[in-house]
Amino acid sequence: MIRPFLLLAAFFGLTGVALGAFAAHGLKSRLGADYLAVFQTGVHYQLIHALALFGVALLALHAPSRLLVAAGGLFALGVLLFSGSLYLLTLTGIGKLGIITPIGGTAFLAGWICLMLAAWNLRG
Repeated sequence: MIRPFLLLAAFFGLTGVALGAFAAHGLKSRLGADYLAVFQTGVHYQLIHALALFGVALLALHAPSRLLVAAGGLFALGVLLFSGSLYLLTLTGIGKLGIITPIGGTAFLAGWICLMLAAWNLRG
């Protein structure tokens, strides 16, 4: 799972930077301050978890485990559900999309727990 996690990390990093620039330059005049802040929150968490995925992939090179695979999968799911729902909510104005956001946040938390357990189980 190292290659898919590295590819996802790079993709999430690339699109996170692009979406951040889009928000700063393209959406600033089109969205209210509240919606712009929500969009930027999505970008922030996407970039954090792009780096987390990169770290999981590097750690899996040296100490592969099912917990690391779970952590990486949960981080990716979290980006899609948490950040993705925030992007869609701000761009469409459909408030009901906010129901999805906590599911993504829970995926992030579960991913960090899996990473913590994987670290706990490291030998050496």
